[in-house]
Amino acid sequence: MSGARSRLAAAEVLMCVLQERRTLDEAMSLTTSYAALTGADRGFARAMTSAALRQLGRINTGLEPFLSRPLDTATPPSRALLQIGAAQIWLMDTAPHAAVGETVAAAKLWPRARKAAGFLNAVLRKAASDRTAFDDAPAPATWPDWLSDTMRASLGDAAVTALATHQQIEPSLQLTAKTDPVALSNAIGATGLDPKLLPNGSVELATGQIETLPGFESGDWWVQDAGASLPATLVNAQQDQHIVDLCAAPGGKTMQLAATGARVTAIDRSSKRLERLRDNLKRTNLGQNTRIFNEAGENWQPDSPVDAVLVDAPCSALGTLRRHPEGAWIKHPDDISRYPATQTRLLDAALAMTKPGGTVVYCVCSPLAMEGLDVVNAAINANLCERIPIKAEDVPGFADRLTKDGDLLTVPGGEITSDIFFIARLSPMTGNRESLEPTQY
Repeated sequence: MSGARSRLAAAEVLMCVLQERRTLDEAMSLTTSYAALTGADRGFARAMTSAALRQLGRINTGLEPFLSRPLDTATPPSRALLQIGAAQIWLMDTAPHAAVGETVAAAKLWPRARKAAGFLNAVLRKAASDRTAFDDAPAPATWPDWLSDTMRASLGDAAVTALATHQQIEPSLQLTAKTDPVALSNAIGATGLDPKLLPNGSVELATGQIETLPGFESGDWWVQDAGASLPATLVNAQQDQHIVDLCAAPGGKTMQLAATGARVTAIDRSSKRLERLRDNLKRTNLGQNTRIFNEAGENWQPDSPVDAVLVDAPCSALGTLRRHPEGAWIKHPDDISRYPATQTRLLDAALAMTKPGGTVVYCVCSPLAMEGLDVVNAAINANLCERIPIKAEDVPGFADRLTKDGDLLTVPGGEITSDIFFIARLSPMTGNRESLEPTQY
């Protein structure tokens, strides 16, 4: 019965994501059947839901030959159970009889899906014997059509295929050390795990229980994607410099900046996310030289010009779909189009608060030009700033992802596998700073 309950919970979580446009973490926290699970059953339910979301469009395509009418006409509970069943069969190497039998049993436990048990049994049996349509579906078919079209218009066919294939791979665990990545890698290796020290200094693990890894409680490291660690590195913060981190929560980049000995001002409009930043600073003991403001980054101003600003702007997060595959299904085109205006305001504010000769690093976890390159080029064309080209030696392991303009776009296919970030390094034009006084902290 526990197998059926895991499938039921997975289907309810999936339905919550898709029907209510919730993140996976939100949906799990709201689903009582998932909350009732423990241990391996809970882990299996999450794995099924994550697998289904990771390749949902291809799963839908693979199911179509076995249906007499479009999948979207099925009731949400029966549709979710079909998708969870297919994910087990096609993606998780679950024994077909178990995938079919336990998923049908889950339907019988769920009043809203009970009448569909026979239908589910018939369709999943066919899916277990024929995966041709699923295998033939191209990688970009895993996304809604509008998203594939948007990606293609910005990046081209080859890049879109690479990005969609990238999403299908379960991400590794990547860590940033507070001081010594070599010592961290050695300490983890001594536990019997097999860490990999990446060229940029991140430590990578295939998997791991975070709280049990050496150095967690003492704050020697934090979880951070290797690509996400690059913007703070490119600030090149120095001891006692005043660095502003706009949109700072949950704090990975803030901690990187603070670890250099710089004086950091962290700003974020979300009070809830700032609580996570405070917790992270407390665990890592990096809060002594860090000030925190709960305010919109475009509205905050320093008392005097600062040495550097890191702008990790709100964005579509389409570069993190391998970690958050639900993002493809809970966003709409209007959601994407609203970001550039905010990004432009944040970049303008960052340039205005930075002293002449200072540095602004602008980044988004999105591959779309409208959120990255276009925002930066508009500021350059308006004579607000000039580009400081990123060089190969600045980004070990990512040099093959430098663009012709001297920006960085961490698309798949290089030496390090990471989320996808667009990063540009800029310096404000000196003519825009008359109203600001010399730096004071």
